Amino acid sequence: MHAFQPAHRKATWWLAAIVGFVALLLAVPAAGHAEESNPNNYSCLGSLAAGTAEEGSEEQQVRYSFYCDGPITGYQLQSQVPVTGVQGQPEVTSNATTKPLSDTFSCSGEFPGYALNCVGLAKNGYETVTGQLAIGTKLCREPRVDTLLTVTYAYVEKNVVTQAISGPFDLGRPKGCPPDSFAGWDRLNPQPATKHKKKADKKNGGKKPATKKPATKKK
Repeated sequence: MHAFQPAHRKATWWLAAIVGFVALLLAVPAAGHAEESNPNNYSCLGSLAAGTAEEGSEEQQVRYSFYCDGPITGYQLQSQVPVTGVQGQPEVTSNATTKPLSDTFSCSGEFPGYALNCVGLAKNGYETVTGQLAIGTKLCREPRVDTLLTVTYAYVEKNVVTQAISGPFDLGRPKGCPPDSFAGWDRLNPQPATKHKKKADKKNGGKKPATKKPATKKK
């Protein structure tokens, strides 16, 4: 059973939490950082889908899943619809095995709110982070939830804690919902605004009425 944070619980700001995570960072070798992608310019991919129902909760659960091409020590998901709860400990897996890794994250937030903040460690690139959040509306009701992902990587270099940040990345609209007029678009690639054409004058056969030139006086 997933542990969800209770509503209205205040969370420490995520970047400050990463700074407080120095004890763990000291165990992360800086040599690995040099071999990875630029942590200020990671590429991350992910998606949203229906989550697993939680016992005692009638709220809509949303499963999120993503991976990046380098290690991360924190991430934030920003929603445009109110988030009412979050899974406290997401699961981290690798492509080599389906079993959960010892790498883990701890998530919290202030609910209802529009963001959840997570700190922890995915020490290798392409490790998949999978978790859940709760929203107060149905998954496929417009506006559908569409979260932006921002990731951070804090590491020790020359005895100094250095922090990098990449994103935002759009996880897109939820999978498994029927297509509608917003299908194929997301928050970073929104649907273009449509221009409403003025209705033609029906009395003139759909044509614009001719404008009369003002009469000129003869001298």
